[in-house]
Amino acid sequence: MVRTVSIGNQDFEKIRERNCFYVDKTRFIKEWWEQGDEVTLITRPRRFGKTLTMSMMEKFFSVEYAGRENLFEGLNIWKEEKYRKLQGTYPVIQLSFADVKENSFDQARKALCRIIKLLYDKNDFLLKGELLSADEKEEFRKISVDMEDHTAAFSLKILSLYLSRYHGKKVLIFLDEYDTPMQEAYVNGYWEELVSFTRSLFNATFKTNPYLERAIMTGITRVSRESMFSDLNHLEVVTTTSEKYQDSFGFTQEEVYEALREYGLSDRREEVKKWYDGFVFGKHADMYNPWSIVNYLDKKKAAPYWVNTSSNSLAGKLVQEGSPELKMTMERLMQGEIFHTVFDEQVAYENLKGGEGAVWSLLLASGYLRAEQTEFNLDTGETEYDLKLTNMEVRIMFRQIIRDWFGACRPVNNAFLQAMFAGDLEGMNEYMNDITSEIFSFFDTGGGFSGRAQPEKFYHGFVLGMMVELQEKYVISSNRESGYGRYDVMLEPREAGADAIIIEFKSVRSRRGETLESAVQGALEQIEKKQYEAQLRARGIPAERIRKYGFAFEGKEVLIGR
Repeated sequence: MVRTVSIGNQDFEKIRERNCFYVDKTRFIKEWWEQGDEVTLITRPRRFGKTLTMSMMEKFFSVEYAGRENLFEGLNIWKEEKYRKLQGTYPVIQLSFADVKENSFDQARKALCRIIKLLYDKNDFLLKGELLSADEKEEFRKISVDMEDHTAAFSLKILSLYLSRYHGKKVLIFLDEYDTPMQEAYVNGYWEELVSFTRSLFNATFKTNPYLERAIMTGITRVSRESMFSDLNHLEVVTTTSEKYQDSFGFTQEEVYEALREYGLSDRREEVKKWYDGFVFGKHADMYNPWSIVNYLDKKKAAPYWVNTSSNSLAGKLVQEGSPELKMTMERLMQGEIFHTVFDEQVAYENLKGGEGAVWSLLLASGYLRAEQTEFNLDTGETEYDLKLTNMEVRIMFRQIIRDWFGACRPVNNAFLQAMFAGDLEGMNEYMNDITSEIFSFFDTGGGFSGRAQPEKFYHGFVLGMMVELQEKYVISSNRESGYGRYDVMLEPREAGADAIIIEFKSVRSRRGETLESAVQGALEQIEKKQYEAQLRARGIPAERIRKYGFAFEGKEVLIGR
């Protein structure tokens, strides 16, 4: 009998009891237990089974599920007698920060305290009898949404004490989506306040907690040790490039193909691979996002399921606000190229605005990029990465983000493109100046318009926009060697008979006496001097089918000539 495909079900107990589709990942229990690490932080992109895994861990270890062998019978973990005896033998504190997505620190703090209060309510049986002293019972009742910082900081440590006293055994703590509040704090501007609050909570819970047996934390990002885990020097961090647990989260290609066989979809292997393959964890390539695969099994058609599951606002914000160099790199990535760089996998949110390395780190951890290859350089002490957009789903996501940038003026943008292909120079100038007046302020996110920097940010964003709108009809290439203040773009038609286009950008150097008119002329002269059309002529496009345009920027004003 074919199992039911249950969308969005992250409760291990429900999945097993209802005979829902499930890929057996219980081997992780044995692997983690035998490692013996006291506190493990595992980072994986969203929708990669982290929450389901934490649910599985709770159901396996918690004394509340003692005797629930039916949940694990027939699975890998149940093949060994040692682990059968381990099931249901530990007090467990299970919590998740996944829903803490507030706009202010006060609201985020209350949300975190509410989660802790619910844990205390769940364990209020501890107040019965003489297990706790009168003072301890009074402290227990102080746990509330509005408790003071010092009470909140020690709350999970104190609960560990009470539970270990009651059960005669140290506790296991499973914290899911630990970094969700931190991403929201960065986006909404209360990062420092939240870091201060959670650092104290994590230190007391995971560092100075003598009642803790072991713990697992999961999240998307590895927040920098300096900002969040400065006191947790025993933390074992497992990132997407680590070999530990490399196939425990996400589906392997073999698991995907077996699922397709179960649902009579084996003939769709190539389609599924084209859309969803591409994730790499450790040395294990060909990993798939479970959310996309489960949705494909249910709906039996390819679509961008994963990229639509939650807001991609942070990824879009980082690229939008990024430097011209970052946008140029995104152009290359959108064209399917590999980008070689060096960075630290720890995500320092406080550095996201100032360092591209932090951006690449976050995009890699979030699953938008994959590491084709990593290598530790012994001479520099740095890790080098070859990065690429993960798969078709991710490419579609970035295309939509870029479209959204130009959403407010898309009709004008489309009118500009029509004018360009029609050779209507007057229309091109009119429409482009309408676009810049609308969009420059959007890209001017650094706190003040700069006549030098913002035009370059703009036209790199503009080139990304062209790639999105025109890539089905044109092969779009750009000058990788361009220096500051100039940039060229080439549009080669995919269909015979259509015109090719060469564009050269120039920023006006007013201190050198340049004007918009002279900058346009300089751009056109550069096209000729560097013989940009030779590449097109070599591919059989006649000279009369090659249009050449010079774009000059001065502040928000643009002049186009040919």
